[in-house]
Parts: sequence; C-alpha cells; structure tokens
Amino acid sequence: MTKPHPEDVAVLGSGTWGTALAVHLGRTGHHVRLWARDAQLAAEMKGARVNCRYLPDVCFPERLMPTGDLEEAITGSGIVLLAVPSHGLRAVARHAVPFIPAGIIVVSTTKGIETDTLRRMSQVVSEEVGSRHPVVVVSGPSFAVEVAQGLPTAVVVASTDARAAAHVQESFRSAAFRLYASDDVPGVEIGGAMKNVIAIAAGAVEGLGLGHNAMAAIITRGLAEISRLASAEGGRRDTLSGLSGLGDLVLTCTGSLSRNRYVGVELGHGRSLDEILSGMRMVAEGVRTTTAAVALGARHGVELPITAQMAAVLEGRLSPRAAVEALMGRRQRAEAEDKG
Repeated sequence: MTKPHPEDVAVLGSGTWGTALAVHLGRTGHHVRLWARDAQLAAEMKGARVNCRYLPDVCFPERLMPTGDLEEAITGSGIVLLAVPSHGLRAVARHAVPFIPAGIIVVSTTKGIETDTLRRMSQVVSEEVGSRHPVVVVSGPSFAVEVAQGLPTAVVVASTDARAAAHVQESFRSAAFRLYASDDVPGVEIGGAMKNVIAIAAGAVEGLGLGHNAMAAIITRGLAEISRLASAEGGRRDTLSGLSGLGDLVLTCTGSLSRNRYVGVELGHGRSLDEILSGMRMVAEGVRTTTAAVALGARHGVELPITAQMAAVLEGRLSPRAAVEALMGRRQRAEAEDKG
C-alpha cells in the first residue's frame, strides 16, 4: 500500500462545495485528488481543468487532479474529505473505508441529518469508518463560490480529537480561509443542519413580501429553536452564537447564493416544491433535513415550531402564508421560556 503523504488530500464529492474546497486546498499547496461519482464528469474535469457543471468560472490549480476512481483518489492521501449530499454520505463512506489506512483523518463537510436514523453526519461517518479514524467536522458560513474565488471566509473545525482538529485547522488555513477549533461536535453539526430549515422559512417570508420585521423574527426565533435541539443532542448553547450557529444562519437566510433560501422564496411566490426542485441542479439540504429535524425534536421532546410549520408547507399541507399565520397565532410567552 502506498504510504500516505500528509499534504495529499482526497476530496470525495465533486459538487459545488467539494470542488470549491479542492480548489482552495490545491491553491494552498496540497496535492488534491477530486473524486466524482459520475465518470463522465470526471473526464470532463480532466479535459477542461474546470467543473463546468457546478463551478464553471473557476479554473483548477495545477495540484488538483480529478478522478472517477475512488481507490485512486484515496490512495496516498493524508486526509480524506467527504463533501457529498447527506443522503449519499453513508454509502460513499462505506465504499471508501477499505482504501483508507488506519489513523487517517476523515473530514465531514456535509450539513444535514440522516432521514431514517436521525444521525448527525459525523455519527454516520463514524459508524462506517470505525474507531481507527479520527473524524473532524468543518462547518460555518461559507458559500462555495466565494471560497473558490479566494474571498475571506471563517469556519469552525470540530472534533472530539483535539489533535485531529488542530491538524485540519492548520492544514486548511490560508490568507483568506480561517478556521476556529471547537470540541462541540453536536452543537456545530445541528447548527449547520438546522440553519437550512430556517432559511427556507426566511425565504418564504421574503417571497411573501412580509417585510424586514418578519425576517428578523424568523432568524432570531429560528436561532432559539436550533439552540434547543443542539442542547438536546448534547451541544452547548454558546456554540450557536458563533460561526457555525448564528453566522451560518444569517448567511443562509439572507444571502442571494443560498439554495435553501431560494426554495423558500419560490414557495412564497406560489410555486410547488416539485416544480422548484426539478429546476435545481444542486441539492437544497433543508428540504430533507426538515422532516428529519421534526422527528429528532420529537425524540428529544423539543418543540420546533418553525420547523414543524415548514414541514407542513413542504408536504403540501399548508400554504406558506398559512404557516406564518399559525406561527403568529401561537400562545405568547416569555422570550427566555425554553420551549419556544
């Protein structure tokens, strides 16, 4: 077996986020192999030196090599980074693990909750790769195209293994990419998953033309909702006031590049979910996460009123306007009251 090189990175997943991270890492001096499940996409990227499907305006650095061969991508890599949608993460991790030597750090950059098990993404990865590999989570306010363009970005790197977190923190940094370390994996992951749900609600508020007051209320009460679920999962509330909580929430609820916000805006305009999704090439994770979050909240006995209303909208049981009216009509209570 080829000996792993600490500066080589395998990026598994060639969507917008995986490609952006591969470009970033290649520019910072790593030799990067970017794996695409789609062999045709891998061939296109090799020939054009750009991901024409997902990141067409960003050329690949010399150190970035696309491949459609999973073993080739991983062999010799000092870090394996997973950047695939939540519904495909378990399968990719399972297929990858035979090629990953013991001790190699596995990084999850996926934001979501597995719909059938209600596991967080790091839990999914750990179940598949086992205890031989430290698992690290990278999350925070980061539109992929801005990372690829080298614009200033700050994220969180979280792990129960402090050495692994520190290694990723140092390896991934650049003049425009800063990482803050945390040991609160549940808090970081719930923040990253749930902000997509609240962003759909924020988009619906925008699409309905309900104004800035309503938007501020959705974001603020959404943060309270996220914090309650994170605490129930073992996270710390103070984590949610940082980059992987409030920072990511504000970006996703207000940024024009947010796919989840776009879904909400279009729902507010009266379009059906099927129609919206059929016109999107990239995944809006909040659509899947909403149902899983409702179930996870029920498991913990945590009330998630905004999430529950968004589930009703996505399932076609309520209109966006009726959902907002239901939220406004709930019993009034003290802001600090924990149940929401």
